[in-house]
Amino acid sequence: MNKLVLFLLMVNHLGALGSTASSHSNYEVSETAGIECNETKSHYLALSQDNILETVNRSSLAQAKMVNITSGRQVYPAVYPAYTAAPAAEGNYPAIVLIHSFKGFEPGYQTLVNRIAEDGYVVIAPFWQTYAVSPSDTEVEALIRNSIAYLETRDDVDSERLGLTGFCAGGRYTMLFLPHIKQFKSGVAWYGFPYVGESEIQPDRPASLIDQLDAPMLMIHGTRDQYSNITDIYRYAGELDVSDKYFELKVYQGEPHGFMIKGDGEISESFVAQDAYHEMISFFDRILKNSAL
Repeated sequence: MNKLVLFLLMVNHLGALGSTASSHSNYEVSETAGIECNETKSHYLALSQDNILETVNRSSLAQAKMVNITSGRQVYPAVYPAYTAAPAAEGNYPAIVLIHSFKGFEPGYQTLVNRIAEDGYVVIAPFWQTYAVSPSDTEVEALIRNSIAYLETRDDVDSERLGLTGFCAGGRYTMLFLPHIKQFKSGVAWYGFPYVGESEIQPDRPASLIDQLDAPMLMIHGTRDQYSNITDIYRYAGELDVSDKYFELKVYQGEPHGFMIKGDGEISESFVAQDAYHEMISFFDRILKNSAL
């Protein structure tokens, strides 16, 4: 099954591989010895720890490592690899949980995490597809909460300044969990899906949770997104506005879905990609560093 088919299955709520997570949050942290891969996992989760870490510390401004996040489930505890990066200088920094796309933790996300760390944030990117290509929303929420619990153990993290960002399916998760998880003070949703939900493993649509949203959110989208039509984003923005919820919307004319990461899995260096990255960092800086809102 190719990646496009898997992506369409997610959009059409056919993620039958999801499993049910328990509501409680437990966490453990350790460095990983490697990342296993099986038929239900994303292609990019097959990368070994050595393959990921060998390109980590090219910059003196950031340091990175792999950790394990143990997220409690009903039947057995699940251990999820997560890629983390932080500013190299000692300090107490805001932190960001980054949720990769439906295609998995592609190499471009490693580059992106490193850059965000260089810009003054501790970042954790959990591999949410470790056990299923389309896990349940409950399972992903538990993993995100346990990623927060990990961040709270770090001396270099100010747990009062947490942000959430995600791409594609991760954009939907940002829209979905920003209202649920009150530790997040802001969020940036990249080409998300505000009206996907109402299925067994995805019971809620992000648009149905607007009344619970307190944190400001930036949405980044392209006018030619072939999977998440721009008209849905304008509709969602209108509903946020009617509900008096603070949001910002950055729309790039002519850009398709997933424009931040190229087809080869590497980060795009186009003008649009660089501008969109600046928009995200500027948004987080204003809220998490400068408390502008």
